[in-house]
Amino acid sequence: MSARLSDYDYVLPPGRIASRPLPRRQDARMLVLDRARETIAHRQFVDLPQFVRPGDLLVLNNTRVQPARRFSDDGAVEFLFLEQLAPQRWRCLVKPGRRMRIGATTTLDGVRATVEKVEAEGERIVRLEEAIDPYRDGKMPLPPYIARPADAEDESRYQTVFADVPGAVAAPTAGLHFTPEILERLPHTFVTLHVGTGTFRPVQSETIAAHQMHSERFTITEAAAAAINAAEKILAIGTTSVRVLEAAEKRDGRFVAQEGATDIFIYPPYKFRVVDRLLTNFHLPRSTLLMLVAAFAGREFILRAYAEAVREGYRFYSYGDCMLIL
Repeated sequence: MSARLSDYDYVLPPGRIASRPLPRRQDARMLVLDRARETIAHRQFVDLPQFVRPGDLLVLNNTRVQPARRFSDDGAVEFLFLEQLAPQRWRCLVKPGRRMRIGATTTLDGVRATVEKVEAEGERIVRLEEAIDPYRDGKMPLPPYIARPADAEDESRYQTVFADVPGAVAAPTAGLHFTPEILERLPHTFVTLHVGTGTFRPVQSETIAAHQMHSERFTITEAAAAAINAAEKILAIGTTSVRVLEAAEKRDGRFVAQEGATDIFIYPPYKFRVVDRLLTNFHLPRSTLLMLVAAFAGREFILRAYAEAVREGYRFYSYGDCMLIL
């Protein structure tokens, strides 16, 4: 077992980070990993239907990303609205943090905003004098490694075509490759997991088991539970779908409709109970997402595949190419 943070490191040239989406969603490259044979093949995302067999079911995350990034009226403070705690109280990330300590104020849409509390990991509890819609005129919360402001293109492209349930501050990026036409050809169902900022938080401890995941809310509908129970094999689309499927409550071995939250942290030598195959994008070094795919395919095999993807010029991270693990 690889229990050290340094066991999940790799070198990525900065030019491999995709800062823009491809002109067409479906044009991503797809690295195909066969776990049984430990082989690697180079394909295109549009080839995905060739790997879907009778009895398979794709499970996708239909969360919708909120335009949660806002600036104060004077432009001096950036807010990322994470969670509404009451009509006039929100949990937020703010920049610069040194300007927004307890008691500090600014205005949004002419409404005074006051920091009531600074939480352990730097999040602020902000009280507004009046209720406002923080998403009005907000920008898409692009991840930190996309080093540019969000623009009009991101409003549609940093969102899956099947996004339906508002609540995320990060996209379930494996789903970004799908078009309605491709999805219609494949047996599928949807679960919901509202992706939070925890997806970007670095692991601080050298012993990975000491890391604490942030909790994220999820929902499985009755229709989704029935479809999953009827499937022979599950092809999870993205690590967020994996986390729902592996964390969800089961009764008598069967999925049931439910709403809940999970802080499940999947890393080697985790034994998967539900997921048989996985489509995922490429993840950051030393990240919990890389640890999850390493648990699924084996750390050495994954790092070998990542090294080949770097050599072959694959595009990495949210707007990048994808990997199919069989």
